[in-house]
Amino acid sequence: MKKKILIPLIIIIVLAGAGAWYVGDYYHSDDSVQTYMQKEGDVKVNEIKEGLFLDGPGTEDAVVFYPGAKVEYTAYVPLLYQLAEQGIDCFLIKMPCNLAIMGQNKADSILDGYKYDHWYLAGHSLGGAMAASYASKHLEDLDGLVLLAAYPTKSLKSEDFSVLSVYGSEDGVLNMTKYEEGLKWMPDRYTELCIEGGCHAYFGNYGKQKGDGAAGISREKQQEQTAAAVVQMIQGAGQ
Repeated sequence: MKKKILIPLIIIIVLAGAGAWYVGDYYHSDDSVQTYMQKEGDVKVNEIKEGLFLDGPGTEDAVVFYPGAKVEYTAYVPLLYQLAEQGIDCFLIKMPCNLAIMGQNKADSILDGYKYDHWYLAGHSLGGAMAASYASKHLEDLDGLVLLAAYPTKSLKSEDFSVLSVYGSEDGVLNMTKYEEGLKWMPDRYTELCIEGGCHAYFGNYGKQKGDGAAGISREKQQEQTAAAVVQMIQGAGQ
């Protein structure tokens, strides 16, 4: 009897240990992020229960951002800081175990707790996929979606809904076959930007990512081009 009880117990311990290792093994933000966290200017980086609120001079437009899988959420502060500087406030969501699949509905409390004229959802990699899934169920509450090296698996078709898709030409992580398949779910107001020389990891500040291609441009250049495209999308959404 004791042997029968012992075997399942060992399996449980092994699985628990493997799970703890998996969620504990993630990409950490690099040191450059602290510069933005402590920077003095028009943008204030505030801690909120959902993560971080990058509060800039704008009052009308806001982005809720879902981080990539197993990436420390603060790694995206430099990119979002650029948006906030240009009048687009950003909410950077801290996901359970750094996995957006475990916090797909995290945008609910942000949309319910803050008032903006226009709301946009955004995400990187798996975070983008989860943002797309959330958006597909809340098209009436959102003005648009920004996908960074990500693709949808459900319809985003709506007359007043915009989607911007950005990826790097040297991305070694994004599954381009599934990306192409996801195009059938896009609305009429869809824009795609392939950043020449860009890679998967350079949307955030967390170093190199396993399986990624070699970037042909700097991380700063990739984020500058991404931020410019997002600003253009949001500013043009009402036209």
